[in-house]
Amino acid sequence: MKAILVAGALCFLFLLPLRPAGADIYRYIDENGVMHFTNAPTSPKFKLFMRERRQFLDRLEAHHYDPIIQEASRKYGLEAALIKAVIKAESDFDPKAVSHKGARGLMQIMPMNFRLLNVENPFDPRQNIEGGARYLREMLDRYGGNLELALAAYNAGPGAVDRYAGIPPYPETTEYIARVKKYLDGYARNS
Repeated sequence: MKAILVAGALCFLFLLPLRPAGADIYRYIDENGVMHFTNAPTSPKFKLFMRERRQFLDRLEAHHYDPIIQEASRKYGLEAALIKAVIKAESDFDPKAVSHKGARGLMQIMPMNFRLLNVENPFDPRQNIEGGARYLREMLDRYGGNLELALAAYNAGPGAVDRYAGIPPYPETTEYIARVKKYLDGYARNS
């Protein structure tokens, strides 16, 4: 009987689509130390455990947005590779991404900035890239073209950069700057 169940399970796995459906995985550990996992959390006890990685789709989507990125690059005097690197670091090219702090879309724009950046629908790739590129340009101008300070402000907010008179000592922000610079390097080499 056990062999039949195993064979049935293997057949089922082979019938699944080759491309995984994929989703973020959430986990919580109960009072008995038992780990619970889900891709659809039903309680605030569940915390993000693992993000979906979509390398193949990432490459396709990265090129899918190139015309919009090029347009924003020209309009705001930014390297297209920089815009693309910020998108990769912020949302991994997921136009429907929503952060735990409420930032939305490809360039993860906070709701309080929608009106300032003329973003009516943060999930619209054109509006989001336009708004994010505009904000990135503003941060570069504010910090005299210093890319690291501009990226720190994009991630942690300009108030934090001003308060610390430099890059805030937040691990998330220092990791973010390093990640964007790594992606920028890769995109610049491939363009």
